Amino acid sequence: MKKLTIEDVAQRAGVSKSTVSQFLNKRYKYMSDATKKRIAEVVEELNYQPNGLARSLKNNRTHMIGVIVANIDYTLSIQCIRAIESELQTHGIQVIICNADENPDKESKYIEMLVARQVDGLIIFPTGNNAAAYGRLITENFPMVFLDRLVEQVTTHSLLLDNEMAVKIGIQELVSNQHEEIALITLPHETHRITPRLERLSGYKKAMEECGLKIRDEYIRSVPKEDIQGTMAKLLHLQDPPTAILAGNDIVLAEMLKYASTHNIRIPEDISVIGIDDADFAHIYNPNITTIGQPTYDMGKQAAKILLQCIEETGTTVPIIYRFVPQLHKGKSVKPLEA
Repeated sequence: MKKLTIEDVAQRAGVSKSTVSQFLNKRYKYMSDATKKRIAEVVEELNYQPNGLARSLKNNRTHMIGVIVANIDYTLSIQCIRAIESELQTHGIQVIICNADENPDKESKYIEMLVARQVDGLIIFPTGNNAAAYGRLITENFPMVFLDRLVEQVTTHSLLLDNEMAVKIGIQELVSNQHEEIALITLPHETHRITPRLERLSGYKKAMEECGLKIRDEYIRSVPKEDIQGTMAKLLHLQDPPTAILAGNDIVLAEMLKYASTHNIRIPEDISVIGIDDADFAHIYNPNITTIGQPTYDMGKQAAKILLQCIEETGTTVPIIYRFVPQLHKGKSVKPLEA
């Protein structure tokens, strides 16, 4: 049986091969509704299946996108990926997801692998230590979008939370409940210059100063995940312990809550807690935790849309940094102090 071709569809629909090609590639700008309807009917009638490989070679497109995640354990990473995949699927694009585990070498190998597989573009949650690799992609006008983080000396489309505002919202919520001794726990930022950690630390200091509160070095802790519970213990056993702790992200919050549960620390009676990142577990914990959420789905969806624009208009878009506004989700983990 003769294999159907695009010419067969064109003849049956009474249009040119070019018009059918535009229809199959979803380029409808100058196509009437009647023409679209007629071609769609013929495609269905003939059960025509376009040759995806041939289309890719002709258009110099593979219809695949690579997503490299710095750490897939983060709530933000999972939710953004879901939005990215959903948005790209509507455009017939497949997604290849790679987890770098905060390892720049692993990230660099993924970049090489994905470029070798001729993906049309990359969405990267950067580890931050691969400026040379990112720079090569920019020099080659390779479509690329950063999510959640910025990288020094690398200029590309970047989408992330307004991290300083997020911390400011948390501090203001605690201060409105008469708290002044407020601690901050983050993952390491000295060796890992990761944007959210650096900006949240900066935001903490600025917010404390704006509220007229003393910044105490012993209240600022930047430690690996495995040391968070021990850090929580040290803070609570200080001669002058904090009355509230701000968790720098969902991983920090999870470890803090584990410590509280296993050491009979009552929240908020013994310590008030606010977490940045709107993790699901924060809302099923008893009591449910006050959080500062990121619009993760919107961030992922916008990243996908911007990347598609970069692919269609290679070299013509001006790189922009997009900041998303955080939202306070009040729970019952903050107790007003007595005046």
